[in-house]
Amino acid sequence: MADIRLEGVGHSYDGGRTWALKPMTWTWRGARAYALLGPSGCGKTTLLNIISGLLTPTVGRIWFDDREVTGVPTAGRNIAQVFQFPVLYEEMSVYDNLAFPLRNRKVPRQEIDRRVRQVSALLGLDEVLRRRSRRLDPGRQQIVSLGRGLVRPEVAAVLLDEPLTVVDPALKWTLRSKLKEIHRDTGHTLVYVTHDQTEALTFADEVVVLNDGAIVQTGEPAELFLSPAHEFVGHFIGSPGMNMLPAEVTGDIVRVGKSTAGAVKGDLPPGPVRIGVRPEFVRIAGERTSPGVPARVTGTDRMGAYDLVHTRVGEHQMIAKTEAGSSHEPGALAFLHFPAERTFLFRDQVRCGSLAPLNGRGEE
Repeated sequence: MADIRLEGVGHSYDGGRTWALKPMTWTWRGARAYALLGPSGCGKTTLLNIISGLLTPTVGRIWFDDREVTGVPTAGRNIAQVFQFPVLYEEMSVYDNLAFPLRNRKVPRQEIDRRVRQVSALLGLDEVLRRRSRRLDPGRQQIVSLGRGLVRPEVAAVLLDEPLTVVDPALKWTLRSKLKEIHRDTGHTLVYVTHDQTEALTFADEVVVLNDGAIVQTGEPAELFLSPAHEFVGHFIGSPGMNMLPAEVTGDIVRVGKSTAGAVKGDLPPGPVRIGVRPEFVRIAGERTSPGVPARVTGTDRMGAYDLVHTRVGEHQMIAKTEAGSSHEPGALAFLHFPAERTFLFRDQVRCGSLAPLNGRGEE
């Protein structure tokens, strides 16, 4: 395992006119499991390929612990990388595919057998160990690819580029749990690239959220959900994502139109803001109270264990997650209440404050 340190690393595919990865300084700590989360085209795979040595960055330097590896080819970095689609020797058996990285490094035969059988058991491959890889379905082939990346105990890091794309959805949850189990066993530094928030939040010790070639926030899964520092994080994490509603700060009061949403916590200059609150924390009522923002119910999604009540405040949609069996009818007037401890204020997409209780201020 190793600390992987990036110093001003950035990459451009067009000579610097645009940046696929904007220059960044960041450290991946040894023995931790990271998820690199973001939409397609945000720079995730570019960053992973720079770490592995498949790409040389346009600017910046890369360090593995105290060793600079910026110009070192992939073979000299002691990295295991698992790609989005299976990469196997199809005529070899599953056992031989798993053993190949160890044999290539002259690992003793007894240790090879121990490691192969350990990884095979964890990934549920025992029944197919002697089968040729080409006879497996694509999902099972990808599981073997995962095993090839995880079988080496001494690698500096294991890099996984959306490794569960071709795996049957029913197996994904189990495999994520197995990956965590293997991580605990080996102590590898793991960097797991995905656009799937569920994969990221259930797998990682720390999630790194990337957008438009830049890191916008890092943190533990609960922190990103409960305390997003950027509008993109609020929108991208959560299903559905965070509600955003234009508002105005006047003095120490936050207003939506003529309605009071709450007070400002701390000092915030007057001007426009956007209120960010997750559907889980929006309270919806049929009677006016203050603070409270009037809304018109537009429909309800019955999700079984809960309901999603859709409303409109002016031209803006707001969703409230309620108990199943809610009685809010389309067209009805409702009032939305935003809890101070779970409602944030954003300016220029960056969190700049939060709501506070009114305490007698600003009532209509």
